[in-house]
Order: sequence, then C-alpha cells, then structure tokens
Amino acid sequence: MVFMFREESRSVPVEEGEVYDVTIQDIARQGDGIARIEGFVIFVPGTKVGDEVRIKVERVLPKFAFASVVE
Repeated sequence: MVFMFREESRSVPVEEGEVYDVTIQDIARQGDGIARIEGFVIFVPGTKVGDEVRIKVERVLPKFAFASVVE
C-alpha cells in the first residue's frame, strides 16, 4: 500500500506542450518565477511574484518542469 502511495505522489500533473494559466508564487534562487500546479513546481523565467500568466510547458522532469510565458 505504501508503494502505491509513493507512485501516486510521483505523478506529474503537467504535460510538455500543454498551456496552463498560473499565478507566480515564488522566485527561485536563479531568479525564475515559480508556479505550482497541484503542488508540482514549474519554473517560469521572466516573471515575478503575483504575475498571472499563461504558460506553455517546455520540459517536464520527475520533480519539476520548465515553462515559457505565452503571449
């Protein structure tokens, strides 16, 4: 049962190429904005805390993703 929970917690709620509306919640050490979808971290360069932006997911890794702002 614990194993199933671990598998579930690793599921990624975003897909490469998909577009999402998010609010930037934090700033990473490197200066990128951080958005979260279902707790999953997405780094969004060129944004600041409080920005409400539409993003396109460019790359998905097991623990986080990278996205760009869609105009």
